[in-house]
Amino acid sequence: MPSKQTSDQFEHGSEAELDGSGEVKKFWAAQYVRMSTEHQQYSTHNQSDKIREYAEKRNIEIVKTYADDGKSGLSIGGWVSLQQLIADVENSVADLNVILVYDVGRWGRFQDADESAYYEYICKRAGINVAFCAEQFEYAGSPVSTIVKGVKRAMAGNAAANFR
Repeated sequence: MPSKQTSDQFEHGSEAELDGSGEVKKFWAAQYVRMSTEHQQYSTHNQSDKIREYAEKRNIEIVKTYADDGKSGLSIGGWVSLQQLIADVENSVADLNVILVYDVGRWGRFQDADESAYYEYICKRAGINVAFCAEQFEYAGSPVSTIVKGVKRAMAGNAAANFR
């Protein structure tokens, strides 16, 4: 199973790497997919396909899927699978290096952008990175990616409010 030490290597964009023994390190991931209405461009199936392509290019094995189909809302209350994902991370049930999500809006369209960041931080604190596969930034950490992600979180929350 994965070593938490590999998550830092993943964060810096490394693909499969040798672990010193000549063996290729494998990254273990959960994917989180969510679709709030049937009219959205990316169904959970389409999101999963794009996430799988991303994972294959980076030697990441998806070992679990958390899916919230047809779940709209502005808080985590209605997203049972996201709640379970966070609980699994907090309780060390999830033996993962990374959580793959299609984009920032799929992670959650929270009215408070800090709520989205909070759930991502819970994962990071547990040694599990959250990677947004369709975003221009892959990894958190740089000042630019932090700013862009904050703007995208705010835009996602605003878009959700406009759907109502």
